[in-house]
Amino acid sequence: MSAKGWPGVHRIEHPLIEHHLTVLRDKQTDSEGFRRALSTVATLMVYEATRWLETRSVGVRTPLGPMRGKRLRDEVILVPILRAGLGMLFPILDVIPGARVGFIGLKRNEISLAADAYHDSLPRSLRRHAVLLMDPMLATGGSALAALKLLEGRGARRVVLVNLLAAPEGIRAVRRQHPDLPIFTAAIDTKLNDKGYILPGLGDAGDRLFGV
Repeated sequence: MSAKGWPGVHRIEHPLIEHHLTVLRDKQTDSEGFRRALSTVATLMVYEATRWLETRSVGVRTPLGPMRGKRLRDEVILVPILRAGLGMLFPILDVIPGARVGFIGLKRNEISLAADAYHDSLPRSLRRHAVLLMDPMLATGGSALAALKLLEGRGARRVVLVNLLAAPEGIRAVRRQHPDLPIFTAAIDTKLNDKGYILPGLGDAGDRLFGV
């Protein structure tokens, strides 16, 4: 459902998401538990985050006879923002096993809070792809904006942003430059602290995911 006061931002509400999101927030959760909970939340979120995908009618034959069914019309590409986005990649890939995968590596400058790109492996053209851009946290919005700029440079026209948590500051930053971009999130938290971390948040998702 659209988040109250945030047009185009879809907060995915479900008891299982809320349960596993609480596990993710709990500082007592170790890396193994964090990975499991992140995988579960990403799997639950992808069903809503892909409702916009279009299908085409195809003919198939069941064991009892012919029928018309549907298959995805366009090629899907999953683009996790490294490194924390990797925690969302494989559970979503399990649901869309035919998807291609591209990677964008961004590292936050801890002084300026800007996102510095250090890697990208994307198809030369994304004009015909449906793109799911994935990052557990939408904090300042810097990483999302840097990634969206790279995607635009490859001609991407249909992109959705999927985050576990979002801060109002990050939503506003993305909305200023991409007013029509659909954003799917499991929660919208209160604000950012002076270091650009989401409050109450869940800490550094990459550190907790990989234990370093």
